[in-house]
Amino acid sequence: MGTTRTMEILVGAFMAAGFVALFFLSMRVSNLSAGGDGNGYALTARFDNIGSLKVRAPVSMAGVRLGRVEAIGFDQDAYQAVVTMRIDAAYDRLPTDTFANIYTAGLLGEQYVGLDPGGSPDYLHDGDQIEHTQSALVLEQMVGQFLFSKAQEGSQ
Repeated sequence: MGTTRTMEILVGAFMAAGFVALFFLSMRVSNLSAGGDGNGYALTARFDNIGSLKVRAPVSMAGVRLGRVEAIGFDQDAYQAVVTMRIDAAYDRLPTDTFANIYTAGLLGEQYVGLDPGGSPDYLHDGDQIEHTQSALVLEQMVGQFLFSKAQEGSQ
């Protein structure tokens, strides 16, 4: 009877380890893990509309992830969203005239910040702001504008 009890304990421990591994895997896939050590430098950008951009969304250039969105705030004076991005320290040569866009991964995928390099010989540093931005394209607004323009054409 001692062997059966030992076997049950081993099976239970194996199952618990499997559930813990599954939990960490699901966190990694959903971008909620604590990946990233907080090193690097912070950049901010202002957008008129960020759509459904979330904290921890990727920041990428040419398809390569350079960092993540660290915080999203709202400027009550300018009525704009203020996005703070943490860029990995290895990518310390972004020109000062870099352009920040909010893109959607796929047709209905998650949103991310895409950076396009400028041609300035000077580089962005910790705490700098990206001046050139383009807001997210909101599908509902585009459909509404299309329908409104078609209604205008039909009434003439």
